[in-house]
Amino acid sequence: MDNTAQAPEKCTLNFNRPTEDTLSLLFSGSWKIREGLPPITEVQNQIESSPKIKQISVDTQEITDWDSGLLIFLIKVDDYCKQKNVTINTDGLPEGVKRLMEIATAVPEKETHGEKTREPFLSRIGEKTIEFSRSTTEVFTFIGEASLAFMKFLVGKARFRRSDLGLIIQDCGVKALPIVSLISFLVGLILAFMGAVQLQLFGAQIYVADMVGIAMVREMGAMMTGIIMAGRTGAAFAAQLGTMQVNEEIDALTTLGISPMEFLVLPRMLALILMMPLLCLYSNLMGILGGFLVGVGMLDITPMQYFIQTQAAVNMSNIALGVFKGLVYGIMIALAGCLQGMQCGRSASAVGAAATSAVVSAIVLIVVSCGLFAILTNALGI
Repeated sequence: MDNTAQAPEKCTLNFNRPTEDTLSLLFSGSWKIREGLPPITEVQNQIESSPKIKQISVDTQEITDWDSGLLIFLIKVDDYCKQKNVTINTDGLPEGVKRLMEIATAVPEKETHGEKTREPFLSRIGEKTIEFSRSTTEVFTFIGEASLAFMKFLVGKARFRRSDLGLIIQDCGVKALPIVSLISFLVGLILAFMGAVQLQLFGAQIYVADMVGIAMVREMGAMMTGIIMAGRTGAAFAAQLGTMQVNEEIDALTTLGISPMEFLVLPRMLALILMMPLLCLYSNLMGILGGFLVGVGMLDITPMQYFIQTQAAVNMSNIALGVFKGLVYGIMIALAGCLQGMQCGRSASAVGAAATSAVVSAIVLIVVSCGLFAILTNALGI
């Protein structure tokens, strides 16, 4: 049985049946996309009209020129034949087309649908438990190594560059003053305003100075400074160390026999230990100044009255407690940022994830420890 289908312009596709179960495709002319290709439906009609066809052979001896159009046509034929369980004999194709066909059909299509097998509930619990225990071990190991590095610093045996410590102190201290000033001033102003609305009802607006002073010195100064430094400095520590991990600089230090804990983590921890108490004192001052502005501007309290009332309410134990909290928060921020940076993966996205985890971890630790401090100080009567 012979059947001929003439495509537009130069592409010609003829059909021949050498045997009952074989369909031969005879290609001739110039097979180029710009010259028009015959529709795939011609081949489909031939296969549909003869259910006994099990094989398709290809003859390209009459082809004068070809480009990717021939390849596209053959791939469509191959896809349709797979659906009908018909094999294609490509021995008659040009060598270039054969190689391109092998490359095009070498990678199977990715399955986009289909049901995902869900792991059993107990299996998921076991995996999460193992992951939690592993991460807990890593955290305690990191804290232990950081403590050993700090001990070496106390005895003068830690190896790190003093210039790096100076630069980190400048970044954690002086460069953080503008944002700490703004936030602390606004917090003090908001506390005073909220308190004034209620205290004016009882004619006790003078006690706005007591409320702002005690709140800033005991709690808000250290907490707000800690949260600011967690978002500003903790994320920076994680991003810096994470980038070094991606660039294999930490591996290079280990290869040279230099402890990354001493060379990288210790200066950052020391910088926050030194700067956080000072920033807390500065935050207390700015918060009291914000309350002073509300008290003098809205409540007709004289500057001297506000100063004397604040001095009487705030004692050294309150100041020492706030400074100690700032010291603890600083250690937590440094450990959280450096831990996430040292555990960072080897990709750019892992650096961003490490910075995010550092901020979240540090803020959670600060809030939880603030609650523990409140319970402890209440039990001790401080």
